[in-house]
Amino acid sequence: MHTEIAEVLIDIEAQLRQLGLWDKIPPSSQALASTEPFCVDTLSLPQWLQFVFIPTIYRLLEAGEPLPERCGISPMAEEFFRDSEMGVEALLQSLESIDALLSQTG
Repeated sequence: MHTEIAEVLIDIEAQLRQLGLWDKIPPSSQALASTEPFCVDTLSLPQWLQFVFIPTIYRLLEAGEPLPERCGISPMAEEFFRDSEMGVEALLQSLESIDALLSQTG
């Protein structure tokens, strides 16, 4: 299960890069310290995936710590990209996969 989760994280990163949504410069520590779900008040969804979600899940996997039992990223992503013409179908599919995999760990 952990290997599958890591593979999907790699896919998410690759898709963000392919779409030009992978930032070279991290957001400020203040932006990263948001207490809102998905840091909606300080980060875009791609930034949250890159700088919060992906590193956090990798850290939990490497430490052998419990993973979140639910995350519900795909509905947020569907809303974020609703009017986008960027071709985000593969990214949305990967986010659905990570939601499903994490719900199986609980």
